[in-house]
Parts: sequence; structure tokens; C-alpha cells
Amino acid sequence: MIRTLVETGSTNSDLAAQLRAGEAVREGDWLVADWQVAGRGRQGRTWFDGTGNFMGSTVVRLGSRDPAPASLALVAGLAAYEAVVPYLVEPGALQLKWPNDLLLGGAKLAGILLEREGDAIIVGMGINLARAPELPDRRTVALSALGPAPDRDGFAANLATAFDRELERWRTYGIEPLVRRWESVAHPPGTALTVHPPGERPLEGAFAGLAPDGSLMLRLADGSTRAIHAGDVMLATEER
Repeated sequence: MIRTLVETGSTNSDLAAQLRAGEAVREGDWLVADWQVAGRGRQGRTWFDGTGNFMGSTVVRLGSRDPAPASLALVAGLAAYEAVVPYLVEPGALQLKWPNDLLLGGAKLAGILLEREGDAIIVGMGINLARAPELPDRRTVALSALGPAPDRDGFAANLATAFDRELERWRTYGIEPLVRRWESVAHPPGTALTVHPPGERPLEGAFAGLAPDGSLMLRLADGSTRAIHAGDVMLATEER
């Protein structure tokens, strides 16, 4: 089921409040907003979303046999990728950046935020269908730059289907094939990256693929490789 609100602060916050209140929030259902006035991104950023864009959240109920919850970031990124690809004439322009940013021609097309609430993970997505927000440090793009903006409700249905499919693969086959599929649609190995780990100075290096657990492998100038488990990642093509 996809439930739509005309306006809200944040669909992630709405679902978190429902979970904390003990309300029934079914896995597979989505909460979608026409307008979101307090959208949030990673690292505490605000994320402006305008009418016509997709702004929505869903819940994953964690089970004892599920893979590591952190790998859901890759699941969400692949689902967004699969939902957007059918709208593109040149799918090769679409790439994933760790862990789940979606880039189109090197510009940010979507942002995804995962938050833990008890035994559930809230997955929030903002995808620029009609309008691209102005960000001070990186380029952004909307699908409307390539042609008519996709219908929001039709896109929401496609995304919900893609997410269900990726979630089932995650639970059935585990992390290994997920990592391989993610790498196949990401920027290529050797891509120059700047990583901002929490509480550390920025690191510069080259993309060296993903570790078996889905963390980012960064090859440093001295030839060593460091596993990145958290942090903000930037490509030179994103920068203004």
C-alpha cells in the first residue's frame, strides 16, 4: 500500500513516531508526501523536495536470519537505480556512489537515508523527478532535464516493486551477490574519491571496490587500502 500525504515534515520522522507509538507499520507499505518541509539527508543535512518529486519512506522489519542491517543501504541504492533506469535513454549515465547516492551524469539525482528504530530500519528516499534542489557543494539534476518528468505516483509504484524485489534477493541470497550487482552499476574502480569519515580529516584516494561486508575500499596514495564503514563520499564530477 502507498499512502500519500499532501504535506508533512519528514516521512522518515512520521514512520519513526508511528513505530515508537506501537502502531502497526507493515513492511512493504510506503508513506509518500507531495511536499516535505523538513526533509533530512545524511550527516544532518536538510534536503529540499518540491512538488512533483518523489519523497517517501518505508520500513524493513529485521529478522534473526537477515544479513547485516548496514547492507540495506546497498539494497536501497539498487532499488532506486532499478526504478530510474526505465526512464533513461542512456542508462550508462546513471551510477551508484557509496553507499546509495544516485548520480546522473555525475550530478546528484537522489538521496537515501536509513534510520534505526527498534527492530526496524526506516528507509527514506528523495528522488528528483521534476525539480533539483540547490546544494552549495555539489551539482544536482532532475529527470525533467532529460524530458517530461515521470508521473510521481507511477514512479512510486515502480519503486515499491523494485524495493520489494531487492529486499527478497537480500534475504534469499545474502550480501555477496548484492555487492557484485552494486559494483556493476557503480562508478568504475580507480575513480578518484574524497571521503570525510566522521571525526577525521578528509581522505583522498581511489575507489577499489567494496569489501565482502559492503564497506567501501579506498586505495590511498601510499598504495595501502582502507575500509570505510561510514562517511561522506564525493566524486570530483559532483563538485560545483
